[in-house]
Amino acid sequence: MKISADELEPLFDALPDVVFFVKDTQGRYTHANLTLVRRLGLAQRSEIIGRDVTELFPAMMGGSYAAQDRRVLAGEVIENQLEVHIFNNRAPGWCLTCKRPLLSRGQVRGVVGISRDLGQPDGRHPTYDRLRRVMAHMQAHYGETIRVHTLAELAGLSVAQLERHFRRVFQLTPQQVLTKVRIEAAMRQLDGDDSMAAIGMACGFADHSAFSRQFKATVGMTPSKYRALAMGQPKVLASRRPHAS
Repeated sequence: MKISADELEPLFDALPDVVFFVKDTQGRYTHANLTLVRRLGLAQRSEIIGRDVTELFPAMMGGSYAAQDRRVLAGEVIENQLEVHIFNNRAPGWCLTCKRPLLSRGQVRGVVGISRDLGQPDGRHPTYDRLRRVMAHMQAHYGETIRVHTLAELAGLSVAQLERHFRRVFQLTPQQVLTKVRIEAAMRQLDGDDSMAAIGMACGFADHSAFSRQFKATVGMTPSKYRALAMGQPKVLASRRPHAS
């Protein structure tokens, strides 16, 4: 038995920490849950349906999301993409985004996806204290080269165990957590006057190109565009902390 998007939509309405959406082949929303409606600062679902991301999000972010949708419409599957989402009516928050081509009779008919807010770490997990030591090391040395084998040794675990426990406790891989720490540091530093190249190097990226590429993939805009946006917004944009709601 197949379940339609019309049936899924009200189910996802009950999940305040999950954004659910379906788009057609032109990237226009056909379905969206109430979480997305609220986060866009809108009153009704009808204000989203029939519109695309470039009409609903700031131009710099909308263009990045549209490019992501085009990749999915070409057949790509996006699994647990770590992202920062910036909405009109709330502080930015970290999430994991999944998108898949919507197929009908073997043909791509659109995009279906969810973005799930990162929750609080599982502090009751038996390895939590050891993983906190790893996190502290990342936060103290994010500007340096950090190897996963070093992190595993610090935790007294094998690499495979470290990966498994990180996913259980933080919902992320060690590499995703390191990326998160580095991007957060970069966003804070972009509130100052240092050059993009200097910020990228200070945050552990090999060069400006690598910094710009990772920043855009995570935040939805380049560091320079983020700096321009942050200069016109409250300080929360430059001093954000992980979103845990």
